[in-house]
Amino acid sequence: MLLSTRESAIQARRCALNQLRALIVTCPEPLREELRSLTRARLLVRCRRLRAGAAPDPELAGTLLALKLLAARIGALTTEERLLARELGALLEREAPALLRERGVGPISAAQVLVSWSHRGRFPREACFARLGGAAPIPASSGRTVRHRLDRGGDRRLNRALHQIIVSRRKCDPRTRAYIARRTHEGKSEREAIRCLKRYLARHLFRVLEGAPAPA
Repeated sequence: MLLSTRESAIQARRCALNQLRALIVTCPEPLREELRSLTRARLLVRCRRLRAGAAPDPELAGTLLALKLLAARIGALTTEERLLARELGALLEREAPALLRERGVGPISAAQVLVSWSHRGRFPREACFARLGGAAPIPASSGRTVRHRLDRGGDRRLNRALHQIIVSRRKCDPRTRAYIARRTHEGKSEREAIRCLKRYLARHLFRVLEGAPAPA
């Protein structure tokens, strides 16, 4: 529930930001030039300070009011998203602290892994959890060429969480970088190496969750 609410807040904020950028195009000079040169943070502050009632032209006044309200909406949605992220972090500390101790696993990714796993005993073995996350290999060999293709089924949110963890680990974990380098040296593409890592990661996180003590 918290995850889906946070996701909807992010989507609404992205939509509001796109609307704000589109409205800037209709602003008269020199306001348009000023707003276009600002960073996102400064742009939102500037738009919240706009005075729509002082504009003599009704069309300009409407544009300024829309910019002001959109900036306020974006700020509120940002506050909401951060609050939900903190709540998810606190929940994970209570329910699955071992998951958060894994390298590269943040509160949002951990929450998605926990939601997809659900409870102990749901999956008979770790390979089933990897299959749910779309991380299990699908044979696609032809003749003497032995290869596996991407599984586009399963829980795509879990698959995205696994991918985000690997991206994070690639920045800070020498073992992850060494594995990808070894696989690419063996002839696999980088995407295929990451696909293999997703499978190992899914199985490992499953073992972490299954071995964790049940919450009181």
